[in-house]
Amino acid sequence: MSAIQMLDLRGLHQRLEPALSEAMKRVVDEGAFIRGADVGAFECDLAAYLNTRYTLGVGNGTDALQIALMALDLKPGDEVITSPFTFIATAEAAALLGLVPVFCDIDPKTFNLDPEAVAAAITPRTRAIVPVHLFGQPADLAPILDLAARHNLFVIEDNAQGIGSTYQGQRTTAIGHVGTLSFFPSKNLGAMGDGGAVVTQDEALFERLRMIANHGARRKYHHEIVGVNSRLDTLQAAILRVKLAALDDCIARRQAAAARYNEWLSGVPGIITPYVDPKGTHVYHQYTIRVTAEFGRSRDALADHLKANGIPCMVYYPVALHQLPVFHHAAGTSLPHAERAATEVLSLPMHTELTAAEQEQIVSVLTA
Repeated sequence: MSAIQMLDLRGLHQRLEPALSEAMKRVVDEGAFIRGADVGAFECDLAAYLNTRYTLGVGNGTDALQIALMALDLKPGDEVITSPFTFIATAEAAALLGLVPVFCDIDPKTFNLDPEAVAAAITPRTRAIVPVHLFGQPADLAPILDLAARHNLFVIEDNAQGIGSTYQGQRTTAIGHVGTLSFFPSKNLGAMGDGGAVVTQDEALFERLRMIANHGARRKYHHEIVGVNSRLDTLQAAILRVKLAALDDCIARRQAAAARYNEWLSGVPGIITPYVDPKGTHVYHQYTIRVTAEFGRSRDALADHLKANGIPCMVYYPVALHQLPVFHHAAGTSLPHAERAATEVLSLPMHTELTAAEQEQIVSVLTA
């Protein structure tokens, strides 16, 4: 039996041949590597998939967040409420612009922002809320959008991990004022390199997003505002078009694998399987369990045990953002649910090529 993989991109790419090779050959033959035809075609395909009016391909997911914040014309010192339990890019993009990330505690079931904590954190300096659809589980957007409307705030969906998920019947990314995506290779919709996108329903906002990503210009050498240089390469766009066409099938494969894990792990004392909010659909970018004291081994001891027996696993994330030295302004903040999650979460292998036999082996080792 071949080694179990945390993520099997090779198997996915073999399954999508020859369409991937044909797409790459087309770009090479055309020679338009920057803003070639496939970029616009992918943006249109993505807009249709997300049921949004406008999409803009950019260089990566972190750029997408920064460009979104810049387009909303936030000022240094403005506060941006976000999750402490996610990858640093969400808060880093705000800090790069002189904004102040304000961390709120999470719902311990979903790992996403707790709307009640968000409500308590709003101040006169708050300008935006950035919920994260973590691990593929949509954040509870309705109360967050209600808070935003009452306090005249922007909502930016960080959907680096949740493309294809739904919330109350709508595709995530296009529900708030603006949404951002990452196409890092490990994502559910991953490029063969870096890539990202910004999404909105607002035409005026889209024009500003597009200018910012193009050095602040609508046309070459005519710069109206300060911008950045962030483009989705044509080659990556061509690859993403192929993968986008297969995305729903890939999501179904992940959901089937998650259902098997849920069945086989649901009765294990001290193992808490992923909660699925009935208001949405989970696309399982990661399959993340909680390991509590009742299990008899600590999370870290279990991770060591799995790895010693050939089972890969990962901890996303071992330190909550408000406890990192880079965010010293949040030092002393107590966010107990995020802090506890950082000590208990463990992500098991999850990908489109994962077989039932491999999962049986994983569960067997985990429970041994």
